[in-house]
Parts: sequence; C-alpha cells; structure tokens
Amino acid sequence: MSMWVWLLVVLALAYGLTFALRRYALARSLMDVPNARSSHTVPTPRGGGVAIVLVFLAAISLLAFSAMLDTRVWLALFGSGALVAVVGFLDDHNHIAARWRLLGHFAAGAWALLWLGGMPGVLGAVDGLAALWWLFGLFYLVWMLNLYNFMDGIDGIASVEAICVCAGACLIYALGGHPQLMWLPALLAAAVSGFLLWNWPPAKIFMGDAGSGFLGVILAILSVQAGGVETDYFWAWVILLGVFIVDATFTLLRRLLRGDKVYQAHRSHAYQYASRVYGRHLPVTVATALITLGWLLPWAVGVTVFGLNPLLGTFIAYIPLLWLAFRYHAGELENA
Repeated sequence: MSMWVWLLVVLALAYGLTFALRRYALARSLMDVPNARSSHTVPTPRGGGVAIVLVFLAAISLLAFSAMLDTRVWLALFGSGALVAVVGFLDDHNHIAARWRLLGHFAAGAWALLWLGGMPGVLGAVDGLAALWWLFGLFYLVWMLNLYNFMDGIDGIASVEAICVCAGACLIYALGGHPQLMWLPALLAAAVSGFLLWNWPPAKIFMGDAGSGFLGVILAILSVQAGGVETDYFWAWVILLGVFIVDATFTLLRRLLRGDKVYQAHRSHAYQYASRVYGRHLPVTVATALITLGWLLPWAVGVTVFGLNPLLGTFIAYIPLLWLAFRYHAGELENA
C-alpha cells in the first residue's frame, strides 16, 4: 500500500472516531464548561484527542508488525505515548494530583530513552557525559509533553502546530536523503488532520489532556529519534517547535520569577493574550501555521541542508518569537 493510501486511511479513521467521541461526550455530558481561566465561551465536548492516540498507535503497530518500523522505536513511541495518554485521560475525567501526573510523565520519558538507547549528544560527542545527556533528554521529554498541554488553550492551535511541524520535518527528511524517516511524522500529521476537521475554530470538540500530552511526548520522541540519525535533525525539530517552546518557556520562567504556583491553571500565555486582543481564536491559530512554515522552516532547512550552525540557526529563528512573547505579555499578571 502506498504512503498516500495509508495517510488517507489514517485521516478518515481519525475523523470518524472523533465524530463518535463527540457523540459520546454529548450523550454523557462530558463538557468543558467555560470558567474564569477559559479562552472559550461556549460549553464544548472534550476528549477528542483520544482519536489521535488510538489511530496513530494502531498505525505504527501495523508498521512494526509489517517490519517497516524498528521494534525499539515502536516500543518507545507506543509505551510512552500510551502511558501519557492514559494519565491525561484519567486527569480529564477525575483530577489527578500534579505530583502523580509528573511521576507518570517521567516514567514515560525514561521508557522512551531506554528503547531509543538514550539521548544523542546533540551538542557534539563528549566523553563521560552520557549520564548527563540522559538526564537532559529526560527533562526535555517531560517539558515538551507538558508545554504542549499548556499551549492547547484555543481552538485548533495544538493541531495546527503538530501538522505544520510534521510537514516541515518530512520536507527536511526528503531534502536530506532520509525519506524512510518521513513515515512517522506523516502518519501523525494525518491522524491530527482528521481530528482538526472537528477542532478547527470554532471547535466542535476539544483535544483534552490525553491528546495534548500525547502529541507533546510523541513529537519529542520523534525529535530524539531524528537526532540519533543526524544531530542537526534534532535541532530542526527544536526550531520547528519554536512557537510553542518559546511561548511556554518564557511564560513559565516569568511566572516562576514572580512566585506564582505554576501548576495552577491560568491564561497568561502570549497566544492567549493575542486571542483576546483579536477577539477570535482563528487569527492566532493561522499565525502559528504561517510562522512555523514561513519563518521557522527555512531556518531548519538552513541547519540541515545548508550547514548553518544549529545553535546559531536556533537563536536567530527564536529572536522574533521572543519579541512576540514580549509584545503579547507572555507570563504577565492577567489583571495587569
């Protein structure tokens, strides 16, 4: 079966399963009711991200059983993704204390690194630092899955980010002569696209923590896997994910410095302030796609294809994102 047939099947399955989950949520009154910390104003069904989880895990399992995907990569993706999704699903339906969620997240990160053979030395091979790279990789995976959850606060933004980042990675793999690496990001983009048809502003169903945490950890694992092939590929993923990384990290640091309880819900990310400025979610979601494909992707290509220093490329790519974080008051008190 050609890749395009696979992608169409995955998209259709994700679309149909999201439809079924929406009907289930409506029947059981599983609704996200707006409150003072919400960016939406209408009660909306939640939990649609489970469709992405189930379809993507089924797709990569078929690849693994067909000997088209390395078993260790499959184990890393399936085990970590399933654990994060289960923790998120339980938290969506019956709140789990932050410490237990974090324990599950670290377990998922450790599982992924175990099967991937650790974290590649993305700043160059240095003898005696394997344990340090392992620790860096663990915190990187945990932060990525949490920041993705933080950034899933307006209609379509988490879906659009995942699709654009995966599309950019596929282009980079094609240009770099590693087309075999395209399968996983392409399948993930297809699964998310099926869900996005229901999540496009104004959203008919929300992703929920099960879906957003799953996307965060899967994207992070794909970046680590890519770094094991070519270290510059890891930096390409970091560049492509810049909109989410900069907004979430800048906001977290600002709230930490102010002494806020960072585990409490808030809506002080730059993208949330921007959505209130424009009075709609759509302009911010579209801007996320345009920035990722129009600005970040060329710098990622520069690093992987044209030999640009990865740290320099990442720094330059992030400069406008930092300006946007300042411009839209990321991390400022909401009543300021």
